[in-house]
Amino acid sequence: MSLCILAGGKVTALALSMFTLSWTHSVQKTEWRETWAVTPTGLELRQAEVKGSGAGMEPGADAVLKDGWWVWHPALPPQERISLAASGLTPSGWRLCHTGGCMELGATAGDAVVLSRCP
Repeated sequence: MSLCILAGGKVTALALSMFTLSWTHSVQKTEWRETWAVTPTGLELRQAEVKGSGAGMEPGADAVLKDGWWVWHPALPPQERISLAASGLTPSGWRLCHTGGCMELGATAGDAVVLSRCP
C-alpha cells in the first residue's frame, strides 16, 4: 500500500502500510497521536493517544492510562481521506512518522494537507 500526501499543490507517495500522525492541541498545548493503517478500503484509525485531557480532548470511553498517555481504539469506519488545515494557533504542524522516518506537515497557517490511499 501507499499513502498519498497532497500539500502545496504537489502529491508525494510513500510506500507504507502504517503511520502515526501527531500534533499539539491548540488550547491545552498537549500532544495527541493517532496510528493509522493504509488498507484497500481506505485509511483506518487503529489507535488514539493523548497526553492528558482537557477542553476538546477527552480520551475515549475505553481509554487506559499507559506511561502517562490515555490510549484507546476509536470506532471509526475507514476514511477515504484525512484533511488537515493549519490554524496557526498551534506551536507546530502535524508530524507524520512511519518506519522510514518523520516529516512535518502544515506548519504554516492556511496550509492545507490531504492524506489518502494512493490509487
